Amino acid sequence: MAVRSDQFVPAQSARGVDDVVILGGGLAGLFCALKLAPRPVTIISNAPIGEGASSAWAQGGIAAAVSEGDTTEAHMADTIAVGGGICQDKIVAMMTAEAPRRVRDLLSYGVPFDKDLEGHLAVSREAAHSASRVVRVRGDMAGRAIMDALVAAVRQTQSIRVIEGFLGESLITEGKFVTGVMARRRGGLERLAFQAAAVVLASGGIGHLYAVTTNPGEANGHGIGMAARAGAVIADAEFVQFHPTALDVGRDPAPLATEALRGEGATLINSAGARFMEAVHPLMELAPRDIVARAIFRERAAGRGAFLDCRTAIGAKFAEHFPTVHAACIAAGIDPATDPIPIAPAEHYHMGGVLTDANGRTSLDGLWAAGEVACTGAHGANRLASNSLLEAVVFAARIAEDIQGLMPTPRTAYWEALDDEPGLPSQRNQEERAAISILRQTMSDLVGVERDADGLTKALARIAAAETRVQRTSIRNMMIAGKIVAAAALQRKESRGAHYRTDARETDPAQAQRSYLTLDQVNAAAAKASVAHPNALQGVTSAATAGETQ
Repeated sequence: MAVRSDQFVPAQSARGVDDVVILGGGLAGLFCALKLAPRPVTIISNAPIGEGASSAWAQGGIAAAVSEGDTTEAHMADTIAVGGGICQDKIVAMMTAEAPRRVRDLLSYGVPFDKDLEGHLAVSREAAHSASRVVRVRGDMAGRAIMDALVAAVRQTQSIRVIEGFLGESLITEGKFVTGVMARRRGGLERLAFQAAAVVLASGGIGHLYAVTTNPGEANGHGIGMAARAGAVIADAEFVQFHPTALDVGRDPAPLATEALRGEGATLINSAGARFMEAVHPLMELAPRDIVARAIFRERAAGRGAFLDCRTAIGAKFAEHFPTVHAACIAAGIDPATDPIPIAPAEHYHMGGVLTDANGRTSLDGLWAAGEVACTGAHGANRLASNSLLEAVVFAARIAEDIQGLMPTPRTAYWEALDDEPGLPSQRNQEERAAISILRQTMSDLVGVERDADGLTKALARIAAAETRVQRTSIRNMMIAGKIVAAAALQRKESRGAHYRTDARETDPAQAQRSYLTLDQVNAAAAKASVAHPNALQGVTSAATAGETQ
């Protein structure tokens, strides 16, 4: 019988009850903490704040109607048009209306957004936007610049306690109420219980459930798994956005070739040098991401390869205008000014997540969620470019305001020091590493750009079988998140937005509604799939590496 580590390393209390504990050190978590100041807040982060966040890797920018001639109504219309018929219109209206204010907030925290000669914010156009409305920093440095500014602001705010190197594993609950977070020291066995009057889940996305992703290693579905285990409702989990143009250079995570390159005129070609988007969509290279991703997927599947050609549109200006992408290309031996860039679709963003309302409240009392782990209904079935950073700051601010209203009198900003001793190391478990490899390859192969019922059923059975090899709670959270995505994709028997079924290619008007799942429903679907595929792991290898010990 397997013995779990938590059976011989009991959890310790972090002493006292916090007003607010935020799980996650990315954009949503940091922005929420700053908006809650001077209320005392504890941020728990797996990596040093800002470093394990997808936000820091965002190359596009933040969408907001801040230029002359643009309107929040037009921004709203573009968002809804891309959302596949299931955006929550009132949520989108609220988000786009609050966008200019949130950009001003970021400016006040020191984010150096690009400006023109007259001092106005410089804006760029991205795919499926009807106007130039994406504010940037040095072309493709927006995510890093925003995070650097917020990290500096958080470090200087005395009411914010930052605890780094701890991985959230479970939500502490009393009935339907969430009362804290159970966290484990990364790479160790020590666990700490952080009790709180309010918990904000800001743990990021699901990228590393897939074999090819643009996300940092910390984006692995832990938050969705934790929330589902606690009983939270998960919404729209089937909608996973694959960035069409990740660099196909064998790196994990895959470097991203920002959408702005195509906005500047870069084209998509195959190995014969022929453009292929002209026959796919009227907007060609600026078509919605799901359409571009499928076109690239099919071109590669046909053996013709896919490349991003920046030679004519950008050429010698590449290094200056897009330094991040340029550095990644040069490191791979590619000069994008003179060579086409090999590309492949990669998991990039999850539209689904923990169901929340307009104030970020989940279906569990005491638990809020913001950022990619949340599902507000703003994105629908497909996210509009550069709306992800916007959604993170809009809902982080709304959560802070909601919590302030519920708890008008903050506690004193005093905490006893935590023990910094490293404690016992976590044991590397080869079976768990193999299980993660199976999960990631299964998700890419069967729950990826194109899906069908048979593949999704096999995916559920494989993941359920792999889960039986898992001991650590953190890895179990990954398995649960993978099952949720697969079960939601199996449940939606149509193609809509980023969810494409090769056995149900048409969009069914009768299914123009959001999806909702609980863990009990997911487990029931997995059990049924396991009966259909009793030897799900037979012949399945785990060739991919499973990543570092968590």
